[in-house]
Amino acid sequence: MSYDQKMFGLGSKRSIIREIFEYSKTRAAEIGSDKVFDFSLGNPSVPAPKEVNETIIELLGHEDPVLLHGYSSAQGDARVRKTIADSIVRRFGVDITPNHIYMTCGAAASLSISLKALVESEKQDEVIVFAPFFTEYRVFIENAGAKVVISKPEEKTFAIDVSDLESRINEHTKAVIVNSPNNPSGVVYTEETIKALCALLKKKSEEYGKPIYLIADEPYRELVYSGVDVPYLMNYYDNTLVCYSYSKSLSLPGERIGYIAVSPKMEDGENVYLAVCGAGRSLGYVCAPSLFQQVIARCIDAKVDIEIYRENRDLLYNNLTAYGYECVKPDGAFYLFVKSPTGDAFDFYEAAKKHEILVVPCDDFGVEGYVRIAYCVDKARVLGALPAFEKLAKEFK
Repeated sequence: MSYDQKMFGLGSKRSIIREIFEYSKTRAAEIGSDKVFDFSLGNPSVPAPKEVNETIIELLGHEDPVLLHGYSSAQGDARVRKTIADSIVRRFGVDITPNHIYMTCGAAASLSISLKALVESEKQDEVIVFAPFFTEYRVFIENAGAKVVISKPEEKTFAIDVSDLESRINEHTKAVIVNSPNNPSGVVYTEETIKALCALLKKKSEEYGKPIYLIADEPYRELVYSGVDVPYLMNYYDNTLVCYSYSKSLSLPGERIGYIAVSPKMEDGENVYLAVCGAGRSLGYVCAPSLFQQVIARCIDAKVDIEIYRENRDLLYNNLTAYGYECVKPDGAFYLFVKSPTGDAFDFYEAAKKHEILVVPCDDFGVEGYVRIAYCVDKARVLGALPAFEKLAKEFK
């Protein structure tokens, strides 16, 4: 065969989330979208802040179109990178500069570039992820040439189990990916947990005589409730790269805009940043979308109204637990992690499907027996689905 079988496998079989989403569209065409309760895709339902559209209109009306739609520097426009660096300094107290920032096409590109920059496949590198984890991590890590190692969480809370993590670290460990707020659980790792994690990584880095990198995947940083704090990992661990996306914080998932920030205190940090630039070049991820670089620079302090997400979370969590479901109450993101009453995620998925409820079985996320409900939908869908969830719960009883 004249093509790569691994790439064929990825292209011929969509992720389970996308499979369910496509089924939802087909089913909606058959019976009406108001009768299908699709909670599969993490696609923000809250509109982008008004400043975003106003900025786009202003840019299109007043800027030189050749410059506006032209190439930026490979690592991103210098003024945009300075705006982002200044924001990080102001918000988190990290003394970062534009020369630590690399603009990307969203968090997926940020992760792919970071892994490509760090992983040395000839050395049998390994990258540790914390279950439950976003399924595409496996794709990104393996494509970079590393082995995926899964650290199991604490039961019930789904916090990081630092003891389990320690048992997974060895001389081949190159990096650890932290996603907080977490997809799919909505859990936010506490400062106590982060301190314990970073202390362990420092100890193991010294033991093996090489840095173990911390990659912070942060597309949900701004989506937290009740004043919950999300520790900024550069303040706890020097060898940190932050992968950020505006997909959720500004409701811009289709515009694919984000960045990588390399800690100014990173060991051999200048060369790591150059490796990031080289990885972006090798993957073809240079010059992130020029228009949206300018948009986010002008909307750096804008925020979406997450009250809708909070209302949906409370509606679902309070009612589902009242019906008898076991759920993890999320402090962030817009996902509810629900335990299957049978212990089998696919049993629950198929039973829910008969009630036109579409949820995502999470065995591929590294934790068996749970489903994910993406509540980034309009409130009407949540209210419409509650009677169906109640009927489903009675069936399991």
